[in-house]
Amino acid sequence: MKKMMKEFKEFISKGNVLDLAVGVVIGGAFGKIVTSLVDNIIMPLVGLVCGGVNFAGLHFQVKDAVIYYGAFLQNVVDFLIVAFCIFIFIKFVNKLNRKKAKEEEKVEAPKKSEEVILLEQIRDELKKRK
Repeated sequence: MKKMMKEFKEFISKGNVLDLAVGVVIGGAFGKIVTSLVDNIIMPLVGLVCGGVNFAGLHFQVKDAVIYYGAFLQNVVDFLIVAFCIFIFIKFVNKLNRKKAKEEEKVEAPKKSEEVILLEQIRDELKKRK
């Protein structure tokens, strides 16, 4: 049992697991913000533009079943906003990574040895004499 607890402690303390946990918590919170944005700001404005339609209440009934397609439309808008935000974030991170890669690629020109400098001076002097 102690060995298993030790292995579990090592597993949970690895950076990837902690990063994933933080990402899930932040993602959940971000999802709530986007849902609130869509439900309380975007969809009422879209409904107003469409003639005062309340999308949350849009439905149709088939016998005893009620199909709320308005709620589905709100969830689609939710998804599109989250996907767009993730796209912009990933694009930004990739741009930063490319800048770092370019900086690493820049290598200083190798310094010339004293012998090479001396040979270049002799060459230049010989050119002047001709």
